[in-house]
Amino acid sequence: MITEVFILQKVTLILGDGIGPEIAEAARRCVEAAGAAIEWDIQHAGSDIMETQGTPLPEATIRSIEQTGLALKAPITTPVGTGFRSINVHLRQHFDLFACLRPCKSYPGVRSRFNDIDLVVVRENTEDLYAGIEFEKDTDAAAELIDWINAHSDRRIRADSGISIKPISVANTERIVQFAFDYARKYGRRKVTSVHKANIMKHTDGLFLEVSRQVAQRNGDIEFEDRIVDNMCMQLIQKPELYDVLVLPNLYGDIVSDLCAGLIGGLGVAPGANIGAGKAIFEATHGSAPKYKGLNKVNPTALILSGMLLLRHLEMNREADRLEGAVAAVIAEGTSVTYDMKPRRDDPTAVGTREMADAIIAKM
Repeated sequence: MITEVFILQKVTLILGDGIGPEIAEAARRCVEAAGAAIEWDIQHAGSDIMETQGTPLPEATIRSIEQTGLALKAPITTPVGTGFRSINVHLRQHFDLFACLRPCKSYPGVRSRFNDIDLVVVRENTEDLYAGIEFEKDTDAAAELIDWINAHSDRRIRADSGISIKPISVANTERIVQFAFDYARKYGRRKVTSVHKANIMKHTDGLFLEVSRQVAQRNGDIEFEDRIVDNMCMQLIQKPELYDVLVLPNLYGDIVSDLCAGLIGGLGVAPGANIGAGKAIFEATHGSAPKYKGLNKVNPTALILSGMLLLRHLEMNREADRLEGAVAAVIAEGTSVTYDMKPRRDDPTAVGTREMADAIIAKM
């Protein structure tokens, strides 16, 4: 007799804080209902665990991600005064998760001024102005840097300035643009657009554009173009159908990904992923909304769809299709959805987080 053996894929599930544990549970149940063979290692991060362990990011959570290589992470509030600028940024930097992936796709039934949006934002995650290289006003280090710059540049910096450094490198630009082309090829996308401000910042954004063009030459099977970031924002509102995969430096990627989320109805339906070499963390792009903690009220869609991205990353495409299809069906039906997805936010027929997850599971 032949016995079929199922090997479970281990994934770290980070519960987060605020609404995090509620939507993490909803996402876990929906991913499992899709038929994914996953073994969850449940871990903690954020303000809740800070109260008991004295840190918002326990070593056990880091070790778990190191071992599994994969995490589905609920929203986290970064506590003030702990030494962490942002737990999310710390995780990206610690694991060198250089690519932030944010697909923005319309689902019928979601209130929006736009229809048929299908964009993918690929954001460089490790450098640019978010590298965290800053010099506080009136410090000795800031004064020394200002003196050096004033001695070596024809542009003067005021003595009462704070300074942030914007590094953009050849190596990191090359890998993020190649990631965008690889993603486009894998998922049948037609075009990659490099977004920059090279007309003003010649030696940083100019470098990003130059390297983008070099990488594009090696990927001639995918169409390539570039756009200046302010013009890109306007065109995304006027004619989003002209664009497909956008690749951007860190700051612009943060801003444009929220703009694209606005095109599809908001962050409540916007999934996200942070991907590196051998490690990946999947997360909703919205915050932890602590005022709704424990109320069984918030929309779990973004984290559930982040679970769908996790399944696609694992090439569990049948399960991913089943999960996304069930989410789309529940949203289109419009009955078992949370208050924010109703025509009126005070609609008494709105359901809670658990009940929306139940409805999605019932569709699979």
